[in-house]
Amino acid sequence: MANILVTGGAGFIGSHTCVELLDAGHDVIVFDNLCNSSVESLQRVEQLTQKNIIFIEGDIRKQQQLDEVFQQHQIDAVIHFAGLKAVGESQKIPLAYFDNNVAGSTTLFKAMEKAQVFTLVFSSSATVYGDTHPSPLKETMPTGMPNNNYGYTKLIVEQMLEKLAEADARWSIALLRYFNPVGAHESGEIGEDPQGIPNNLMPYVTQVAIGKREKLSIFGHDYDTVDGTGVRDYIHVVDLADAHLCALNNRLKDTGCRAWNIGTGNGFSVLQIRNTFQDINQVDVPFEYSARREGDVATCFADNQRALDELGWQPKRGLKEMLKDSWNWQKKNPQGYRST
Repeated sequence: MANILVTGGAGFIGSHTCVELLDAGHDVIVFDNLCNSSVESLQRVEQLTQKNIIFIEGDIRKQQQLDEVFQQHQIDAVIHFAGLKAVGESQKIPLAYFDNNVAGSTTLFKAMEKAQVFTLVFSSSATVYGDTHPSPLKETMPTGMPNNNYGYTKLIVEQMLEKLAEADARWSIALLRYFNPVGAHESGEIGEDPQGIPNNLMPYVTQVAIGKREKLSIFGHDYDTVDGTGVRDYIHVVDLADAHLCALNNRLKDTGCRAWNIGTGNGFSVLQIRNTFQDINQVDVPFEYSARREGDVATCFADNQRALDELGWQPKRGLKEMLKDSWNWQKKNPQGYRST
């Protein structure tokens, strides 16, 4: 078993990954500046797993803070989630995204190299493919220019890591290209807790369902899809967390830099999500159609065969579990972690 440093480990995907790591017997050190997360999530992870997490509040842009973490703890590998992630915000304040996501990552990689830690799982995104490829998206397709600054930062960091692995054979790097993470831990104890107006579909749906927001806005209803609304590949966050464990095990044995798509390989439209959510959870989600958002593509879903073949990973939870678990979390935590 290994000592794993998880940057951004108090966030949505990070907290669920901490559960999987602890359950698998690893020791976890979380490094997080809490700018978009709550330490409450880690306390709940400890309750769920009956194991302890070492939590260090810090910022990946601060070299000295990172160096101290590596000096004080015998770290075997890093899972790197830390970064800003709101697509719309990234268009308004690009420098903050370049600073946090790109410069912060560079600072982390320098600290890793200094400490002789070369095993890394990086939280990337399907946005690195750009918007010109037809779905299903495959890792063999060339990356494109993302249509937002958030995706652009993910592409830059991927390219940096590829060049790092080319230059130094000691590096062993997994690039996990997520599709659309949704759901929550089945206990309802940890889940997605966006600050302010949600950027993603699922927390918006659940906040409308619980009465926190008036109605769901569906952007565009004239796409060439089953019902005119955009189609995306939704993946349960616990399956996504499990993918990090599989990638970590792979990278602890192998070297080089390799990318894997983490999605189900199936697409569902926004309207299908809303309708199915209502049916499963017996709750109303009023909605209205709005204009298309700039840069949104009609259809985006994964070819996940490489992850199945090489990582031994496969998604176990279907759409019903995703929607049921999302609602269970929201019902139990109407104000997110702030309701405690």
